[in-house]
Amino acid sequence: MSTRTIVVTGGGTGIGRAVAAGFAAAGDTVVVTGRRRERLDDAVAELGPKASAVDFDAADPAAVTEALDRLPATVDVLVNAAGGNTGLDHPAPEPGDLGAEAAAWRANFDANVLTAVLVTTALLPRMPSGGRIITIGSIAARRGGGDYGAAKAAVEAWTASLAAGIGPRGLTVNVVSPGLTVGTEFFRGRLSDARRDRLVNETMTKREGTTQDVAAAVQYLAAPAAGHVTGQVLHVNGGAYLGR
Repeated sequence: MSTRTIVVTGGGTGIGRAVAAGFAAAGDTVVVTGRRRERLDDAVAELGPKASAVDFDAADPAAVTEALDRLPATVDVLVNAAGGNTGLDHPAPEPGDLGAEAAAWRANFDANVLTAVLVTTALLPRMPSGGRIITIGSIAARRGGGDYGAAKAAVEAWTASLAAGIGPRGLTVNVVSPGLTVGTEFFRGRLSDARRDRLVNETMTKREGTTQDVAAAVQYLAAPAAGHVTGQVLHVNGGAYLGR
């Protein structure tokens, strides 16, 4: 298989970094993006000479537009890994504080939906037939999770509509939806042992997921042989939620 050009948003840490490492190990040219330049530089140093970084805020339309001149002219695979539960960075809104409630919902929508929509829309003209788009979702889209779960559910709905629109061009778009996954910044170091045990016990495998588990699912959907798989949600959660 010839070398492909891969763009991974949120590629400096966690799942995005593991995804980028998988493509780099396969010999692909990898571009990681994110807001924190130092994390991106660390990732590039680890990924090797065929990796590079472009820093910008994927939720900001102007920043995405400005970054286009620094992004590859041809993109074979786009992985939207930017996101996370922004609610973990701020205290919960006080009851009745509608302004704070609206801000919380908008923050998660921006971080998880707009990042994917804006970067995908910007790069679609650069994707040839056979291109692949994979967005990282969450088990929260099916099991709750308030504003974060609602944002990830919106990603699934957008993916379904996008798949219909770009399918005739020979492009596919899918969601990889993890459950509990270690090796990320998701819980900000605040995952209690009791909650970890409860989440592990909900799985059939009786273990935590890893970033490598998620990256392997992305590799499958990005492969040329997966050309008839589109508009789908691939659950990687050890059976904690059955996608059927």
